Amino acid sequence: MVIIVKEYFNQISEVFKSQFKSFSFGVHDFIDIIVVAVLLYYVYKFIRDKRAAKLALGVFFIMLVKVLTDVFSLNALGFIINNFFQIGLLAIVIIFQPELRSALEQAGGTSLKGFKNFGEKHNENTVKMVESVCDAVCEMAKNKTGALIVFENKTGLNDIISSGTVINADFSSYLLRNIFFENTPLHDGAVVIREGRIYAAGCYLPLSDNPNIAKELGTRHRAAIGMSEISDAYILVVSEETGTISITHRGEIKRNFDYVSLKETLVQYLIPSEEETPKIKFNKKIAKSFDKGEKVKRTPQTTKKKYLPKDEIEFDMFDGESEE
Repeated sequence: MVIIVKEYFNQISEVFKSQFKSFSFGVHDFIDIIVVAVLLYYVYKFIRDKRAAKLALGVFFIMLVKVLTDVFSLNALGFIINNFFQIGLLAIVIIFQPELRSALEQAGGTSLKGFKNFGEKHNENTVKMVESVCDAVCEMAKNKTGALIVFENKTGLNDIISSGTVINADFSSYLLRNIFFENTPLHDGAVVIREGRIYAAGCYLPLSDNPNIAKELGTRHRAAIGMSEISDAYILVVSEETGTISITHRGEIKRNFDYVSLKETLVQYLIPSEEETPKIKFNKKIAKSFDKGEKVKRTPQTTKKKYLPKDEIEFDMFDGESEE
């Protein structure tokens, strides 16, 4: 058995040696390695942040069994594993279907709005909108009126909007409170905020399947978390039972906001800092490119002071005050 293992690893070493003999490294190889490294990093991050970690561990275990069947010549087990790998790709797609769908929706849902320049006027309008949101949400929390508000980010939400009623109205604190008022036609659903406008109401959100969600959180919170798992949107929730204000993003939930903390968080989320603005980044790059160029060196010109001879100095040339 030990001899078989040694022969197996000797074959692997011979393969590597033959590859190194004809080894050549160029620019395209460097780019290839970088792309593969980035791809593996995002695959690892995707598996780590999702429930797929245990499933990926199971796939790794099957691959390990495949190697062992080749080493120890286990024909029956090897036949089963080989047939499994023939349909393995389809099986992995089926098993990882929810996670793959979430990743593809986030990767393919990015619109050109992320490259839009955020000027001062846009920021002022967003701040006013945030203040109106905070006024309405805090009033609804005080009265324990349930609410679910989705702030569209870079990922388009047309499929969510199509499930509700398009309003496309200017933002108003009173309109938002009226939508979520009990027994109104559109109160049972989510409001979608697009570009500072109340774009749709009565929208249905997908529920999260995460088993680690706290039991005291109801369907409204589970829908908010589910929406944040498949998009980069920010979802604001007001609990109908406790009046607690929460925000979900990227599958995580933060709770117990008041007016001040809610305003600070929404401004931070919805208004990029000056360093992150595309226009500022572009201007910095241009400035750096000019700084790298050759600068003209200017030699300081020293002016020699002219002194009058002592015999030419007269008293009426002084006014009694020093020039210094």
